Amino acid sequence: MWLLTFASLVFVWFASLIAYFPRKPLFLISGENANKSNVLLVIAHPDDESMFFSPTISYLTSRGHKLHILCLSVGDADGKGNIRKKELYEACVTLEVPRRQVKVVDHPDLQDGFGNKWNHNLLSKIIEQEVLACGIHVVITFDDYGVSGHCNHRDVHYGVRKLLQQTARRDIEAWELVSTNILRKYSGPVDFWISMVFASRSPTGSVHCLMNENPRRSFIAMSQHSSQWVWFRKLFVSFSSYTYVNTLRSIDRSEQVQRKGNDQEL
Repeated sequence: MWLLTFASLVFVWFASLIAYFPRKPLFLISGENANKSNVLLVIAHPDDESMFFSPTISYLTSRGHKLHILCLSVGDADGKGNIRKKELYEACVTLEVPRRQVKVVDHPDLQDGFGNKWNHNLLSKIIEQEVLACGIHVVITFDDYGVSGHCNHRDVHYGVRKLLQQTARRDIEAWELVSTNILRKYSGPVDFWISMVFASRSPTGSVHCLMNENPRRSFIAMSQHSSQWVWFRKLFVSFSSYTYVNTLRSIDRSEQVQRKGNDQEL
């Protein structure tokens, strides 16, 4: 009985991987988005790109988009900031993002930690500087839960939303990585089916489901973060749906920032 159940799960797992490839996602290659090639991925810590966004990175780089990555801290919670910064550069090489297109911020008010709240106005200003410097058309980041609930992930989301509300540029669009419940989070590629249903029930063009066409590269990229490559992260990358599929949802710039406690003026 247990053997049959296990075999069924393995079958569904691999069938989920195989079923995706005939599909052709239309994210940034059709409609109004077709010419928006300069993309900025905004993350909180080194390794966020490999643990959570590798399907998105794979999709963009394989289709010729010029992807920039802005990491808003060096991840110095354990005193390994300099090491983690170098590891990020190495991981990005594996993910085919040139080092010159990766920027890591080390600001005294943006330090890694569950108890460290980040100022949304400061984040907005830093992100805007990168948007202007790199001619960015599209910004991608966490949603308001931040996948794991980490406060730094969530603050990055609100920093992007603050930028959308304050900037005079109306040609910038932003997308958020949709957080899922714990069952979906650890369902591996099987979550692709649920993500497709979610996308199909959303307004046309507002949600896109991106499958990782090269999951092995995600493992290799994450392994470049050797200071973080411990057993439970190895398990996470193996079973996390974020290794295999990303669901991106358009951020409505008209919605108000909710967490105003971190919006104080600098």
